[in-house]
Amino acid sequence: MPVILDPDAAAVYKAFQEAGRPAYETLTAPEAREYYRAARIVSNPEPPALESTKALAIPAPHGTIPARIYTPKTLRKINGLAPCLVFFHGGGWVIGDLDTHEVVCQKLAHEGELIVISVDYRLAPEHRFPAAVDDAVTATRWVAANAGDLGIDAARLTVGGDSAGGNLAAVVALTARDGGPKLAAQLLVYPATDFSRQHPSHREPETSILLTHSVIGWFGNHYLGDADSSDWRASPARAKDFAGLPPAYVLTAGVLEEFRILVAFVAQRIGAGVPVTYRHFSGQFHGFFTMGKLLNQANVAVTEISAWLKSLG
Repeated sequence: MPVILDPDAAAVYKAFQEAGRPAYETLTAPEAREYYRAARIVSNPEPPALESTKALAIPAPHGTIPARIYTPKTLRKINGLAPCLVFFHGGGWVIGDLDTHEVVCQKLAHEGELIVISVDYRLAPEHRFPAAVDDAVTATRWVAANAGDLGIDAARLTVGGDSAGGNLAAVVALTARDGGPKLAAQLLVYPATDFSRQHPSHREPETSILLTHSVIGWFGNHYLGDADSSDWRASPARAKDFAGLPPAYVLTAGVLEEFRILVAFVAQRIGAGVPVTYRHFSGQFHGFFTMGKLLNQANVAVTEISAWLKSLG
């Protein structure tokens, strides 16, 4: 089934094609990171004014995990404490950082009226699976344990992320269900869910828009190496049990996610009794969420997600 893009998404896609930028799979990981960082300048929208942005250093067995805490001017406080979203950025576990996703985190904090803590987990191939998972779990548990000192209501703690970050959020939610902390919800923006890549859509050229099949392989090889792709910590769709997970918001874009892979992921949770809010942006492509300067639907997505976060209490 061919992808039919919205006019603005089609224009952005055409601009990417005409720019002659090398494909990620032809680059080294450090080179790819620089290209990805540079792209944010032309695609990220203007940030809202916040009360504060501060650096955090989260203790971890390997040293510290860099993070950034965004506090908006208006917070939904109960007994002096605010809800919090622990956010993991996308980028295939290889690229992306606090800066590439700063504006979207700022917008979520501002519109959702909550604290957002963005986590700069270790990247592959320098740090392969499960390093990113370990950092995501460690950071979430640290935030929960130090919630009061951070002005956070531990009972209103949500995890979220886009793409690879959505994968990590889903894995953290599964881990927290069994070992704590108790989470209020999980925000999954076109999450990567299954490394098997056995679905027919992974072989169909018409579903390969920007996040091409070859670059998916490049990301996966860098991240997993020789690790077992069926490990649920890498492929959360392979987990044996989804009961008891917190409510989820799942956003998808384009044909690949909607009709082939993530609908099954959503169905798993619904079948296990997990409340799921599902939103599909059919005319957009994977990666659109941070491109609010070029794609207004990205801003619509942030606004709708922020409303959902508010609905949690």
